[in-house]
Amino acid sequence: MAAAPPLVLVGAGRMGAALARGWLKAKPKRGIGVAEPHPSEEVSAWAAEGKIRLNAAPSPAGILVLAVKPQQFAGMAAALSAFVGPDTLVVSIMAGVRIAQLSRRLGTSRIARAMPNTPGAIGQGITVFCAAPGLSAGDSETVRSLLAPLGDVHGPVDESLMSAVTALSGSGPAYLFLLAETMAEAGESEGLPRALAQQLARRTVEGAAALMASSEDAPESLRRAVTSPGGTTQAALDILMDTGGMPRLMRDALRAAAARDRQLSKEAD
Repeated sequence: MAAAPPLVLVGAGRMGAALARGWLKAKPKRGIGVAEPHPSEEVSAWAAEGKIRLNAAPSPAGILVLAVKPQQFAGMAAALSAFVGPDTLVVSIMAGVRIAQLSRRLGTSRIARAMPNTPGAIGQGITVFCAAPGLSAGDSETVRSLLAPLGDVHGPVDESLMSAVTALSGSGPAYLFLLAETMAEAGESEGLPRALAQQLARRTVEGAAALMASSEDAPESLRRAVTSPGGTTQAALDILMDTGGMPRLMRDALRAAAARDRQLSKEAD
């Protein structure tokens, strides 16, 4: 029996490598090819050990996963089409590049696009995907299993939701990192030594996230549970939840991120 057409990953940066790492642990039934002009030591080691084929001549893949920057897609599309045959399933994790654009440039309608986030690099992320009209349930399950190494997988959803998904969960980790950063800076301004302020901010964000992950309560309920009327937390929240405070800033921030996602779609043309 002939071997199944390979699974080819184009782009082995942080997220692409995390996917490949998960696939290798699962001992896939098909071979894995990786196209990456600047492979990391880890990816090069996989190739040396015979676990993957690195930068082999392109030929139609069984599954093609695109993990390159969206700004690179237009310039790479012609070369990428060499990996696409009549039976190739294409899965893109490029922000902003729409299914219709992928289909037009790559010459196939068998496409899904997904938005992971950076905690996926340690298997703690969440990925949302959408599928081209008519994509089979079997293909959607294949997409789900391909993305599973990154953490939770949700979908398929309507593609119209993907800009908001990108703004919320795709970019979301940066918002938490900024929160820890600004908390530490505020602690310094109140007289804490820099190292202590940074440690307190980081562990507070980590601990609060772990508590939320272990609880069935909504974030609002958890916030209320730690807020005593007239206490110190309430005094801080009166500022953060003011008319021009965090709720409005977060809405404006997500709106800007979603708008940029839509702009990336235009640039992909």
